Amino acid sequence: MSEKLKGNILVTGANRGIGLSLVKQLGETPGVEGHIYACCRDPQGPGAQALRDLSTQCPGKITVVKLDVSDVDSISSAVQTVSRSIGAGGLNLLINNAAINRPETPAPLSACGKKDMMEAYETNVVGPFLLVKMLLPLLQKAAEMDSTVKGDKMSCSRSAVVNISTLISSIEKCPETFPIAQMYPYRTSKAALNMLTRCLAEDFRRHNILVTAVHPGWVRTAMGGEEAPLTPQDSVGGMLSILTSLSNKHSGMLLDWEGNTIPW
Repeated sequence: MSEKLKGNILVTGANRGIGLSLVKQLGETPGVEGHIYACCRDPQGPGAQALRDLSTQCPGKITVVKLDVSDVDSISSAVQTVSRSIGAGGLNLLINNAAINRPETPAPLSACGKKDMMEAYETNVVGPFLLVKMLLPLLQKAAEMDSTVKGDKMSCSRSAVVNISTLISSIEKCPETFPIAQMYPYRTSKAALNMLTRCLAEDFRRHNILVTAVHPGWVRTAMGGEEAPLTPQDSVGGMLSILTSLSNKHSGMLLDWEGNTIPW
């Protein structure tokens, strides 16, 4: 059974690609009742012009927040900003979308160094970990609302964390995906994000907070490249449709944008 997305929604990496499309579709889709906190590293920079324009086009629905997920002070500041704005409302949905790929694809072993591995892990794993940790009180607050009616039922309209992962994070699928793009730092960091997803799902089950990882598909973005078959609009449309149908049984899973289960 589908539930409309609503309440307070936070999206990281919101100034371009999948993140920008998420904010756009959430902001413009009829039936999505809520406020969107669109986070990016430099809200005033040229790379965030499209996001600023979108915020203007959706007055009162989108708040642009400065957030660098690789910087703990920036995360703390952003959480404080969002907390002050939300007040007693709680955070209904956190979408950890921000990520980096170092070095450029195909990133074979010969091209990768310690710096690439550490930067990818810091942004793609540690950033989401710290953000979830700091936002937990707001997620709990949302989960506790109407608890007498909702009981232990989980959903993305109640309280949820969605980590944007990837097919190439799957250890079982590695023999199929590795020849296409080695991407050592990116795929190993996303595999770690999958474990973080699984751990959080187990930890947060007692709070009735849903935690799921989603593969958006091979998308035509700066990271995905021009050869990718999916547009950000199509990928996000599929993901949002899936998010409305997630429930307890999906917590701790890795799904694709069409709702298919991907093995760890």
